[in-house]
Amino acid sequence: MPNRKKIANWEERLITMRSKSYAIQDVLKAEDIRTLRKNLEMTQKQFADFVGVSNKTIERWEKGEDEIGGPITVLYRVLMEMPDLPERLRIPEKTAPLRLYYMYRREVCTIIDVNERKRTVAIKNFTKRAQFRAFGVNTEPSYEDYEEFMESRCFPRSRDKMKLLLKELGLPFYDPLLIIEKTEGRMEEDEFWIRIERM
Repeated sequence: MPNRKKIANWEERLITMRSKSYAIQDVLKAEDIRTLRKNLEMTQKQFADFVGVSNKTIERWEKGEDEIGGPITVLYRVLMEMPDLPERLRIPEKTAPLRLYYMYRREVCTIIDVNERKRTVAIKNFTKRAQFRAFGVNTEPSYEDYEEFMESRCFPRSRDKMKLLLKELGLPFYDPLLIIEKTEGRMEEDEFWIRIERM
């Protein structure tokens, strides 16, 4: 015989869901969190890192009897629909001595790994919006494309009083990488910038 209390509980949750504007359940149970984490093939630690909570929180969620609410309910729905999302957002291991993070405000848009000696470039985009990517629709830029991109984030070589600008930056000559290290490639007309890491 079905448990009347459980049926009433589910009916109450359905009524609550119907009154909302989105088809997202209000709360999750321990089994929901366990199922999601296993679908993503993550350890509790990896899942905690991904969702931005402590490992103890994940342990509590997975073992507890309490209902779990808040933003995790939306993330649960997104990840059940797109289980490849964590892999798409994973930062790859460095493949070259130089790594550039092309940023929009605080969002990583593109990672660029550069080997200047071998003149090679490898990228990973973290957005589908071409206008937010370092190389737009180009997913396999050449070293020449990289050089052109770097110059586009600096003042032009032909700028008036360029020597004075270089002197202000403490640079002996025009080099886009050195200029970007000093200015983060920031331009007045946009909110994009570049963070540089060297091995």
